[in-house]
Amino acid sequence: MANHLYNRGRAKEYRVMEMLRKEGWVVGRSAGSHSPVDVFAAKEGSVLLVQVKSAKARVSKDELVELVKWAEAFNADAEVWHFKGRGNLQKRRVKARA
Repeated sequence: MANHLYNRGRAKEYRVMEMLRKEGWVVGRSAGSHSPVDVFAAKEGSVLLVQVKSAKARVSKDELVELVKWAEAFNADAEVWHFKGRGNLQKRRVKARA
């Protein structure tokens, strides 16, 4: 079961990467998700760090704190992209660059 959940999560991360590429971002993925950042992207001097969630998964307070810490360290914007069912994507900005 855990492998199935990992594969579903990875598929969402690849979907996010493709969406960002279509908008002109250069993107990469943090394989294994051992950091608060699943997808990182850069475009025209801007950096975007994305935590990807799907279905009923929630971002914990500790995850948000770490994501913001990373965004501050990289002078980046940070967002949580939550896929909540078929075609329903919610993007939530948690840190804007200073």
